[in-house]
Amino acid sequence: MEKPRLSFWQIWNMSFGFFGIQFGFALQNANVSRIFETLGASIEQIPLLWIAAPVTGLIVQPIIGHMSDKTWTRRLGRRRPYFLTGAILASLALLIMPNSPVLWVAAGMLWIMDASINISMEPFRAFVGDLLPPEQRTIGFSMQSFFIGTGAVIASALPYVMTNWLGISNTAPAGQIPDSVKFSFYIGGAVFLFAVLWTVLTTKEYSPEELEKFNKEQNETARNDFHPLSAKKFFNGGMIWLVTGLMFFFIFQQFIYMDYGLAVFFLGISTFGLLQILASYFTRQGQTENGFTVVMNDLFNMPRTMKQLAFVQFFSWFALFAMWIYTTPAVAHHIFGATDASSELYNKGANWVGVLMAVYNGFAAVTAFLLVWLAKRIGRKGVHSFSLVLGGIGLASFYLIKDPNLLLVSELGIGIAWASILAMPYAILTGALPQNKLGIYMGIFNFFIVIPQITAAAILGFFVKSVFGGEAVYALILGGASMLLAAFLVIFVEDEDAHSTNKEQTTTAQ
Repeated sequence: MEKPRLSFWQIWNMSFGFFGIQFGFALQNANVSRIFETLGASIEQIPLLWIAAPVTGLIVQPIIGHMSDKTWTRRLGRRRPYFLTGAILASLALLIMPNSPVLWVAAGMLWIMDASINISMEPFRAFVGDLLPPEQRTIGFSMQSFFIGTGAVIASALPYVMTNWLGISNTAPAGQIPDSVKFSFYIGGAVFLFAVLWTVLTTKEYSPEELEKFNKEQNETARNDFHPLSAKKFFNGGMIWLVTGLMFFFIFQQFIYMDYGLAVFFLGISTFGLLQILASYFTRQGQTENGFTVVMNDLFNMPRTMKQLAFVQFFSWFALFAMWIYTTPAVAHHIFGATDASSELYNKGANWVGVLMAVYNGFAAVTAFLLVWLAKRIGRKGVHSFSLVLGGIGLASFYLIKDPNLLLVSELGIGIAWASILAMPYAILTGALPQNKLGIYMGIFNFFIVIPQITAAAILGFFVKSVFGGEAVYALILGGASMLLAAFLVIFVEDEDAHSTNKEQTTTAQ
């Protein structure tokens, strides 16, 4: 059996929740560094404080993916219970975050907010694979890109709009968050909840029995190709990771340099080793059906296309995380010349960063469907590689530009890259995955978004402080180089479902 094609408006409704998710995510990206600096964080502390976000995604997404694969409720279906739960929690976190009285409270709220956003966001990727036939998946993920861009445009620009159009104060006494930021977060909480509710109430899911009929052949092939790891393989691999992490931790601590970011990075390597050793223990005890062991086995049984995309994702998201962490200090210090985080000049630069974030997200929304059209002609791989090249050049150009208005041109390249990053890897990936494990594999795929973010948060503080002399703009140059490397690695990815792109037609209302 083949899944029926959905109309334009059906795809619109099933994707609309991403508008709210990205609204909250964009407020976080554009303003959290500002909140941290206002509450007293130093420039080298910011990456470490940000590390809460990717660590949360690393833990939450595979758990939610595994749970949603196994969930079915008569009223809310398979994925929608998680959409709704995450939206309620994230909306509450958005109300509390800008009222944080001290730095440690803000850091904790970032952790909670990001966990909640991840609960809503993770099943949305599997949702496309659940509901759409192969020939409509590119437009499905591009529709998500459209809503991500649209939501981020409005959310990123809100503090600027509040200040310049509505006259709401953009400054506050030292250690306090300006009203323009507070009110933006309040609006974000309401929008997040409304948008997710729209998808929950307007979209019907297929039952597990229906999905099995649609995907029977592909799931059977995946089961035959699945080879669980033995307890010995888990143990040996775990020992290698454990010893490697501890060895580098000791070498850097004793002979080179150690800060909290690097400590988290090296201990994270060791922790992955411990997790494999734990999986070895469960396997030896015959406990191979618990969620933890299932996730670990699925991780080591990733389809080949997923492994190839993992490298592309790593360098793409390393660049993005460098941008999200350092654009505010880079623009405020390098271009506006501000030195005091509580000064009017700094806040003017920070507001302009909100505009820049809005521009690249807006351009991503505008070009999302253009990329669908282009993918039919040069393929999804060609589109993704070309887009990443433009993004890398855009990021690196921040160093050369002195006029803030010219940064808008740089954001156009970044916007095209962002639109492609949100759509093309997932469209390529979905066709290579067993459909009965879409949730868990989308959660595992998030590892290759999260790990580069943890890496960036761990090492960029060291580079900015010790190598770049405190100049955040050099982190953006490094991010640009990383995105160019990702563009090159796209060449080696196998798009197993590429033939579907040739059949895909831009859907119109039926």
